[in-house]
Amino acid sequence: MHLTRLATDIFGGVTIALVLLIAIVGLLCIYRSVYFQLHIRRQGSPHLSYFNGPWIIRITLILVSIWWGFGEIARLTFLNNGRSNFIHPRWQMDVCKFYILSNLGFAEPTVFLMLAFLLHAALLSREAGTLSQRWNRKTFGYTFLCCLPIFVLQLCVILIGHKINFEKFFTRTSSSIRGNRVCTYPLLSTISLFAFDSLLISYVSYIGIRLLSLVINKGLRRRVYSLIFSVIFLLPLRILLLGFSVLPNPGDLLYEAVVFMAFLMLVLSSMVGIFMLVYFPVADSLALGDLGRIELEEVPYDDYYSDEVSLIASRSHQGETGNTSEASTKRSSLSFRILVKDDHRAFDGITSP
Repeated sequence: MHLTRLATDIFGGVTIALVLLIAIVGLLCIYRSVYFQLHIRRQGSPHLSYFNGPWIIRITLILVSIWWGFGEIARLTFLNNGRSNFIHPRWQMDVCKFYILSNLGFAEPTVFLMLAFLLHAALLSREAGTLSQRWNRKTFGYTFLCCLPIFVLQLCVILIGHKINFEKFFTRTSSSIRGNRVCTYPLLSTISLFAFDSLLISYVSYIGIRLLSLVINKGLRRRVYSLIFSVIFLLPLRILLLGFSVLPNPGDLLYEAVVFMAFLMLVLSSMVGIFMLVYFPVADSLALGDLGRIELEEVPYDDYYSDEVSLIASRSHQGETGNTSEASTKRSSLSFRILVKDDHRAFDGITSP
């Protein structure tokens, strides 16, 4: 019993630390996105707004991720492990039900849908309106519509699941352990999440394959590979662990270990997505802002690819002083190529004044 309580405390402490890390990284990304957007407006540089078009979706993605993290803290068993007798068990049951509805029914699907839509934006042309507020509003609408079925299913599990003649582990959202409640994962909720994630994984895989067929820059290919791997490997592993969580007794050491590993899979996957589709694009955009005014009318792809241009530009600018080739004898202009293929087209010769 002492070993189980010690392990539970360790898992809980690490969970809180990881959630705080997500919050810190997320707030940093929000700060950089808002700073860049204000910089664009103050400097009167509409050409740079091309690189920060989906900034509202990025901020919303971060906020929902933080919301999901604090939901995980509310679920923690060690907070109810004999130390919270002042909390009525009925309230603890309601917290567990709210956790299922909030995290499994809303936050988790929303985070990965927004990541998928941000990734899909890379395939859209400028004329498709990815830079506009209309694109952000449409993305909000699509996210809501796609999340609505899984939200309703989780709500049904909470409200009427216990009335159906199933085994307890199919619909149980909490279990009584030594007078306190331990949050559990109903198998029906896990099955619903599995169906949703299967569709999401297929969608991300399709987009990823299309992106990899277009990208010839190694750095960007690594980003796409990392993002695809985090979705098609870590998400199924999380679902598998949540399914196995119904086998051990809630509150046992094995149960706590399985639930913590499932939490860790989602943390890793979401953090990879945030870094690849929020942090790095904004950082590259800020680097591009330091290069001066450039012409972008011919850039064929939106946001994610275009952000890579700034990274290429920055590196080219750093290495230009040591270049002894024939090109270095020409006028002091910055020239580089966007490394994206589209029907054998390439964008060449972007110059700064």
